[in-house]
Amino acid sequence: MLIVPIGSGKGGVGKSLLAANLSIALAEAGRKVVLVDLDLGASNAHTMLGLRGVSRGIGTFLSAPRASFDDIVLPTEYEGLSFVPGDAEMPGTASLTPAQKRRLVRCLEALPFDIMVLDLGPGAGSNPLDFFLLAAGGIVVTTPVLTSLLNAYLFLKNVVFRALYATAPAHSRAFSILEGLRKDREAGLQRVSVPKILSEIQREDPESHALMARSLARLQPRLVLNMVEDPAEVEKAEKLRASVRDFLGIECGHLGVIFRDELQSVALGSRLPILRYKPGSVLSRALYRIADKILASPLDPPRPPWLPRVEASASPVPEPDAEPGASSAPLPASGAAAEAEEDFQALRHDLEDLLASGTLTMADLVESVRTQQIELSSLRRENALLKARLSSPGRQNGKA
Repeated sequence: MLIVPIGSGKGGVGKSLLAANLSIALAEAGRKVVLVDLDLGASNAHTMLGLRGVSRGIGTFLSAPRASFDDIVLPTEYEGLSFVPGDAEMPGTASLTPAQKRRLVRCLEALPFDIMVLDLGPGAGSNPLDFFLLAAGGIVVTTPVLTSLLNAYLFLKNVVFRALYATAPAHSRAFSILEGLRKDREAGLQRVSVPKILSEIQREDPESHALMARSLARLQPRLVLNMVEDPAEVEKAEKLRASVRDFLGIECGHLGVIFRDELQSVALGSRLPILRYKPGSVLSRALYRIADKILASPLDPPRPPWLPRVEASASPVPEPDAEPGASSAPLPASGAAAEAEEDFQALRHDLEDLLASGTLTMADLVESVRTQQIELSSLRRENALLKARLSSPGRQNGKA
């Protein structure tokens, strides 16, 4: 079974949109697919599929030691696609114990499907990291916004250190080096690059280094840049990939570019996946292209060892001083720029078709632009007011 985890450094970047529609696209390609909602504590993938009244899921399964996992594998209206709901509003599901996590993974791996898509929770908690490491080619979703790119980098950084901690033998010199760096707040994991750490481990503990190097070599995450508005924004993703290569010591591949499309909001309001609401839209074409790439180059799971000590030791990595993209070293061409330009032209042609058919008049277009300009002006005024308040003498002296 091919496992496709989908994670992100923060929420609101379109992770569940990608997971749900990608699952449908893979099922339409003739594969037997299951979508698993592992955003425990905030499960909402069922809404993307238009499902209502989901009363059982992973939360109810874990709360009943003798429950059958098959009972929460639900059929959908999409041929070839099944669905496993998340917490089903069960409290405490977001914090799984190691025993619960192992039980859940055993049940997932025993399911009889061709492809399993995992919709993970956002951030770098232990659950998203461990489930992301179930496969070599996990997908990281981000947007061109700087904070989103930074969070994507931090997510991948935590993935790398999670893998290193899980691989380093207990009581080894390699494990001691990692622990020493983690506890050193001045020059620890925040500032030291992974290649430099591995070089030190290679000098002092060659056997552990060989294990850790093999573990990282198996990691081949892939990036999806969502909510793109200009083809030039693809360069930000390329810089992020360069930073991941230079500072984290792994290659992050390009998987796809998705332009911002307001039709998604309309489709979600209609409780329909965008692939069903408008299969020929630019957004749908981008999702089908990503599905084709996954089918063309499936990656085997890395099978990382899960050790109980990881829960206590592999704490989240502090934010780095340098922004993602600080490296200027070029990467091999990923095709992202060509895809972005193709979709941008498709968006333009769609707009021209709407104007030519009379569905959208020039007056409608002008009014839309005018409304957006008014909203931007309002936001700029609010921003200026907030800056003035924060920089006021009373605020600086602690009196306000």
